[in-house]
Formats: sequence, structure tokens, C-alpha cells
Amino acid sequence: MESPFLARIVGFGAALRGAGLAVGTSELLTFTAAVAELDPNDAGDLYWAGRTTLVGHRDEIAVYHRVFLDHWLAPAAAGADANGESAAAEDGRVTFNLPDFDALPATETLEGAVDGSGAAGTLGSDAEGLHAKPFTACTPAELDDLRRVMRSLRLRRPQRSSRRLRAARRGRLHDLRRTVRETLRTQGEPRRQLWAAPRLRRRPLVLILDVSGSMVASSRALLQFAHSTSQVDRRTEVFCFGTTLTRVTVDLRQRRIDDALTRAAAAVVDFEGGTRIGASLDAFVHDHGRRGVARGGTVVICSDGLDQGRPTELAAALRRLSRQCRRLVWLNPLPSYAPSPGLLLARPLVDAMLPARDLDDLVAFAGALERIDAQPRAARGIRSGAQPVEDLDLRPLRSSPFDGPRTSSRQV
Repeated sequence: MESPFLARIVGFGAALRGAGLAVGTSELLTFTAAVAELDPNDAGDLYWAGRTTLVGHRDEIAVYHRVFLDHWLAPAAAGADANGESAAAEDGRVTFNLPDFDALPATETLEGAVDGSGAAGTLGSDAEGLHAKPFTACTPAELDDLRRVMRSLRLRRPQRSSRRLRAARRGRLHDLRRTVRETLRTQGEPRRQLWAAPRLRRRPLVLILDVSGSMVASSRALLQFAHSTSQVDRRTEVFCFGTTLTRVTVDLRQRRIDDALTRAAAAVVDFEGGTRIGASLDAFVHDHGRRGVARGGTVVICSDGLDQGRPTELAAALRRLSRQCRRLVWLNPLPSYAPSPGLLLARPLVDAMLPARDLDDLVAFAGALERIDAQPRAARGIRSGAQPVEDLDLRPLRSSPFDGPRTSSRQV
């Protein structure tokens, strides 16, 4: 490289430090070595070499992009001729072929702004194409796109009739108290009959997420889903388990999802470790279920069923848990053609077993939650019901704000 170009690199580092980035001599040496292996006359190679070696955090990308435009492209653009080709530098500044950076806003976090030829690309991934993509195949950038989509996903708890009454225009229950009060206002002359109806209350919702090593590819997406649910309804209880059970309800109430996931990861000591589903569910039954956390509500277990404990322990925990809640649902992130032994054991002991491999599956589950609650309980050797909830047809529930290309649901 020529000395004027090295001077420009040193000036670029000084400009980044002036903008608040921690760029030292070692970072500049790494940047210089990276540029030496690429084409220094290509703005795309120069941009990505600097972004890879000089940016240490995603929040610094917008600052780096702005400084790069001002330091490298602004002087060259001023010397370009009418045909768009670079002119020769007269003051020692190096010029090169300019890519089309006009379409790149400096305030955006760029996730693939320049392609190999230096042309401007698209910002981020197309979230619409990620609906049917399995979580296990998503990159971190695509999971961030899914996170923004999940913010609009509404998982509403089913409702039940309360013993308390509310005023109603018509109904089958006479509101004697309001009727008497109305009569006293008219000197004991009854004017009309007033009615009452039961108040509606939301049933409890408990999410129990598997964050063991076998679920590492899906645990982040499920935690994002639990965070979105907690932001909509703060009375949702969330638990994580690997070898032990941990309550992360308070941690996921943080508004920023990055802070929420950081606190949840710090609280779960066995994150990406072993799996003991039976022992974790038994701990929930004894420590939280007896306190009424799941009484009359829906318990959702998100796990692949790869349990290192005894099968009898898992079966006993599921039976006890099903007695403490109204509905017991199992979300399965595994393909339907590869059920684990834990899933085969849990199939006759739960009310519904639904897939949770991609965003479309979570949307279908959110729409089916109230339908599952209203369905009579299946016969599992615990209580008898009219029709198994496992046979619930979810195809009509595909009509939602996130309609995907699929038209049928996949059941395990």
C-alpha cells in the first residue's frame, strides 16, 4: 500500500475515535491487514473490512457507517466526473470506484447493506419469508427479525365466568340489589326489571420452557415468544428448566428484550445443560402448583421430550400437573417424523400436542388457545371427555394477522 493510503487509514481511525468508538492501534493494524488481502480500490471490501475489525458492538454500526461515508466517500464523490467514475486525486487522497451508498440510511443498523460487487443491498432479512422457516435454521439476524414480528403476536388467555356479577341489559339473572335501589328512588313503585350477568375473568396461563442443550436452537425463539406474551399480559407466569426449574416471570417483564433475555440467562444456572423434565415438572407441582399458580388455567410445556430422567417420573409428574390445571398443552419443536421417547410418553397424558417449529406454528397455537380451553377434556385415565382435544382442527385458525403460505396444521 502507498503511504497516502496509510495516512487515510490513520485519519479514519482518528475520526472513529472522535465519534466515540474505541479504536486503537491494534484494531487499525488488523484493519490494515484485512484490507491488504482485499481490493483497496473497492469500497465494498473497504467498508466490510472496517466494519468487521473496527466495530465491537451492534450499537456502533450506525456511527461507523456515518464516519465511513464522511471520510472515504465524500471526498471521492466530490472528485467524480459526470459519468460516475472516480477522478485522480491531487492532494494525496486515494479515490476508488464508488458503490451506490445513497440507499443506505446512516441511522439504520445494516445487516447486509453491500454485496460482493459494492452495490447496495437490502436492509435485514425479509420477515415475511421467515414465517415457515424452522427456528433451528434461522441465523441470529433472522431471529432479530422474528422478534420484531412477535411483538404484534397476541396470546390472549382464555376467559371464564366469575361468581361476581355485573350489570347487563338482558339476561337470565335478576339483579335484586339494583332493582330495590331503583324502586326506592320511585317511592316504592317498581319501574323496570334489572338484570345481571357473570363477570368474565382471564384464566391463568403458565409457560414452562425447556432451555437445555438439546433445545439451544429453539430456546431463544421461545423465550422471545414468552417475552412478547409477558408484555401483553403481565400476569402470565414463565418458567425455564434444564435440570432444575427456575421462575423467570419478573426477568421477562423488562421492556427491552435484550435486557430481559440477559436477566433470564443469568437467572437460569443450567442454561444449555442437561434435561430432567420429570424432576422439573415435579418441582413445579410441589413448589408452585400447590399455591394455585395453575389452578383453573392452561399450562404450556415447550420441550423436545429428550429427558435424562426416569420415564415413570415424567408420567407421574404429568398426571399430577394435569389435575392442578384445566388444560395441559405440549408444544413440540421436533419434526413430526422424529418423536422422542418423552413425547411418546406424554402424548396420552396431555390435552393437546402441537408443533412449535416456526412462527406459523406459534401463530396457530395462539389462535387455538381459546378453542382448546372450550373443548371438553380428553379421556386420559384422569377425567373423561366427549372428544379428544388432540384431534382439534387448526386449519380455520390460520386466518390471523400473520397468514403464512401454509394452509394446514402439522400435528405430532
